[in-house]
Amino acid sequence: MHRPLIQPQPTDTDRRAGLALRVRGQVQGVGFRPTVWHVARQLGLTGEVCNDGEGVWVQLYGPTPQLEAFEPALYRACPPLARIERIDRHWVDYLECPDFSIRPSRGGTLDTPITPDAATCSECLAEIRDPGNRRHGYAFTNCTHCGPRLSIVRRIPYDRANTSMASFPMCEACREEYENPADRRFHAQPNACPDCGPRLWIEDNQGPLEGDPIALAAQAVGDGKILAVKGIGGFHLICDARNRGAVETLRARKHRPAKPFALMATSLDQIERYARIDEQEAALLTSAEAPIVLLDALPKNGLPEALAPGQNTLGFMLPYSPLHHLLLDRLDGPIVATSGNLGGLPPCTDDLQARRQLAGVADRFLMHDRDILNRVDDSVVRVLEGQTQILRRARGYAPAPIALPPGFERAPEVLAYGGELKNTFCLIKSGRAILSQHMGDLENLETFEDFERNLALYRQLFDHRPECLAVDLHPEYLSGKRGRDDARSQELPLQEVQHHHAHIAACLADNGWSLNDGAVIGIALDGIGMGGDGTLWGGEILLADYRSYRRLAHLAPTPLPGGAQAMREPWRNAVAHSVAAFGEHWQAQLGGADWGKLPVHRIEQMLGRGINCPSASSVGRLIDAVAAILGLCVERQYFEGQAALALENTTNLSLCQQHWQQAYPLQLIMSKVPWVIDPRSLWPGLSQDIAHGASRAIISARFHTGLARAFTEAAVRLAHKHRITHIALSGGVMQNRLLLPLMQQGITQAGLQPLIHRQVPANDGGLSLGQAVVAAARRLKESIPCA
Repeated sequence: MHRPLIQPQPTDTDRRAGLALRVRGQVQGVGFRPTVWHVARQLGLTGEVCNDGEGVWVQLYGPTPQLEAFEPALYRACPPLARIERIDRHWVDYLECPDFSIRPSRGGTLDTPITPDAATCSECLAEIRDPGNRRHGYAFTNCTHCGPRLSIVRRIPYDRANTSMASFPMCEACREEYENPADRRFHAQPNACPDCGPRLWIEDNQGPLEGDPIALAAQAVGDGKILAVKGIGGFHLICDARNRGAVETLRARKHRPAKPFALMATSLDQIERYARIDEQEAALLTSAEAPIVLLDALPKNGLPEALAPGQNTLGFMLPYSPLHHLLLDRLDGPIVATSGNLGGLPPCTDDLQARRQLAGVADRFLMHDRDILNRVDDSVVRVLEGQTQILRRARGYAPAPIALPPGFERAPEVLAYGGELKNTFCLIKSGRAILSQHMGDLENLETFEDFERNLALYRQLFDHRPECLAVDLHPEYLSGKRGRDDARSQELPLQEVQHHHAHIAACLADNGWSLNDGAVIGIALDGIGMGGDGTLWGGEILLADYRSYRRLAHLAPTPLPGGAQAMREPWRNAVAHSVAAFGEHWQAQLGGADWGKLPVHRIEQMLGRGINCPSASSVGRLIDAVAAILGLCVERQYFEGQAALALENTTNLSLCQQHWQQAYPLQLIMSKVPWVIDPRSLWPGLSQDIAHGASRAIISARFHTGLARAFTEAAVRLAHKHRITHIALSGGVMQNRLLLPLMQQGITQAGLQPLIHRQVPANDGGLSLGQAVVAAARRLKESIPCA
């Protein structure tokens, strides 16, 4: 934490003095001003504190020893949701003040992060469960330590008038809490109670139902019905997770045949009946962020297979709003809590939208009249080998800023538009990166409209005035098209950033890699990204820093029969890789592989004639090919990465390590520049194992190990050649729970240091951060004066 002294402190002979402090960070809407008030009063200081566009402004007057004691005491007393990034201070003349007061918010240059939505705190939870408390059973209880933030804000400063709570005037009792600095609800903007706050009701497709909404909702879930619940950042679709019929009905109605459902349980004890939890996972589940945590499922746990078909993990979260707590308190088991949408669409946030879109899905609707202004999905995380990975960064995490590494202090304001899938966008301002919440796949019209609305919202919330825009190289990404249009219309410079360079740059920023720390070797493995040469890349080893990159090695390109269709149908990739390895008699080499009515002959003709078969050095498509050969997700993937997950779940890390020496080899061809990693050499061993009846577990272990070894050994060779000490690992494939630890192990054993993602996803959800820092680094270089 940076605490610069702008002016020298008074000498010991000065009995009284004044001190002005500017506090920056996540310090609005989190009970920070009352904390300042408490600390100042405890030290006998006078003065004032207020919110403004830059954070929190404090003026203190009193004896110099107490003034010097104030800042350390403030850090010790920092509220649970606050994050102090920096305190600037300077000494001022002493003024006589009667006391210390909290002043109204004032305007100014906006430079204050909006706080993420936070899970219900223990104090509020105790109140809603206490029959003697006036908030007993109230579904919208909150305080400065918890509750909605980003989901209800229109603009800053973060005051009630600028949120969706503006239409709910506080009653006298709530107003007293709100105005009392000693109360934890002091200036809690969503503060409310049953007398003055939002109301809850339940309805079916015919209209409102009479009775206790929570009791009727719990009864509906117990009866096997599907319930739509309006939550914090969107609607959930809920049913009894133990009721196979209800789960299968939800899948059919939602048009979601295979993607795993998220689950919500009352407590850690309840989750432990179905999955393993370690201390780190328990801490994540019970944190203020309250994400979905992917856990290893217990065998024969009694839950329906339809919850997570073909998976050996379950995604659990705990209730994070009073409404969820009250509902779960009425049930005796876990529930499905999946996004309230039809397949492919963003979750509903509006009552009318939910009634229209979910009428054929939900039997009941648990509704309220507090508007959701900003859609915020549930975040998803996982602990892998003791390291937390964020797979989807949304509720609880966004839009908390990420401090940029040394060297970016004077970075210009940059807006980066992100990718096409798992989109986020990123703003750089005042040495911080502000990533949006997960937007989703922009190919969907409603998601793209939400993306455009959030772009405007964030620019207003953060008073962002970009000096440079950044987009992906791909000419057809909708995010890139929007960025190019904005660059033309606003006459702003545009940086086009290569996809895999952005992945590696994001990993560097995620690890605090200084702008002047030099280059790393970067391994970027994913599905597909536009390469610097105009071809499709997806298995890359780069020499990269923030400003530039050089392609040192890559997976040998293989055709994608049908182009984008090959991303959805793994069998096409299996045919392409098998033909490349064995020629026209590939089926005989693979034990007479027969996929029934699939048009294999047509694909062979397309490959032979080169019709609609763009080549790609894609590791993602290679994994799809192996999965299909083993009979997994042969005909179609219903969600991105389904085949890779299915193949990953057939084996485990221990088995991979046991088969290190028997791994299928991928030939490294160093006579070419860049070097080529050729996957054709793995197929003879794989086909031989199939012929000998080896299990899927062994074949999958040998494949994953061979793939990890090939890229690790090539990267280590290149690191030694270029005198590099660090290897960065990024791209969607780096979320594979076998490949990542195998590669980390190999890099470490070679005496080098692996860099992995910690604060942002390795997938395209982190792409915008990489684009932003690349653009900022390039602009900073342009601004350096010549010697």
